Amino acid sequence: MEGEAAANASGVRHADALIALADALVGDDDAAMGKARGRLLQAVGACGLVDAAAVVSNFERMVRIADATGIPLDAPLSVLAGELGKELGLLRYASAANTPAPGTVARLIGALFRPLAHGTLRLARLKGRARGGTSPLD
Repeated sequence: MEGEAAANASGVRHADALIALADALVGDDDAAMGKARGRLLQAVGACGLVDAAAVVSNFERMVRIADATGIPLDAPLSVLAGELGKELGLLRYASAANTPAPGTVARLIGALFRPLAHGTLRLARLKGRARGGTSPLD
């Protein structure tokens, strides 16, 4: 999904402004970057903009470390991820070769447990919100 459709489907407040920032960050258009920063600043304020920049920076750092060191996915995570790596284009990175493909039995088990894992994560998120564990970007 792209643009407004992705923002609407995500359920995240200000997703459109966050997506615009993410798109600008992976591009090379300085004007688009400035516009996206301004749009996000307007939507979530200075603290929200700093939070977004910190999240982006942290993910960039983690991805670079994982890719540089060739860290493989743990077997349970690999099984639960299923075809997600392929769908997101993650298998094109050299470090993807460090994660062995799950066997037939593991893929079947993953297909059975994937919905349960998704539901568990959603429930944990809802419980966090109920306890007031939200951020300006949630």
